[in-house]
Amino acid sequence: MPATRQQLFDRLDALGIAHETVDHPPVFTVEEGRDIKAKMPGGHTKNLFLADKKGRIILVSALGETQIPVNRLHRLLDCGRLSFGKPDLMEAVLGVTPGSVTAFALINDVEKRVHFVLDAALTRHDPVNFHPLSNDATTAVSCADLIRFAEDTGHPVQIVDFEALSAEAGAAQ
Repeated sequence: MPATRQQLFDRLDALGIAHETVDHPPVFTVEEGRDIKAKMPGGHTKNLFLADKKGRIILVSALGETQIPVNRLHRLLDCGRLSFGKPDLMEAVLGVTPGSVTAFALINDVEKRVHFVLDAALTRHDPVNFHPLSNDATTAVSCADLIRFAEDTGHPVQIVDFEALSAEAGAAQ
């Protein structure tokens, strides 16, 4: 069974991670959440659930405005070409559905199948904001605490500078 929002909050509390949550109508895209996010401080995120044909799973958490060159990411991560993961795989591994992808879903990946990638631009914001396992709320934590949470779930964090990667992609064309 996937963790509930309360179980997530209990885990954050057990780690001594301060968190604040705002309930709101469900949000499925970065654009839909603009008005809600305007009232909340910090870095707001987009999260991509990606997979390659060999079964490698990547979760990317990035600043909402960051351009992510998915077609070049596989070279950096030393995996096969990436595409968006199927909803049934997302639900099986992270326990969330499309529109609710979040770094907090790492709590549900008990088999440690997911490789977690964090946008360098997001690390320059405090707090950082993620859905607490469903897209009808947003939870803020410090970036350092997000990293601590991910590592506590058994997911080392790989920080990637997507701005530099995008610049390299542009220069290569």
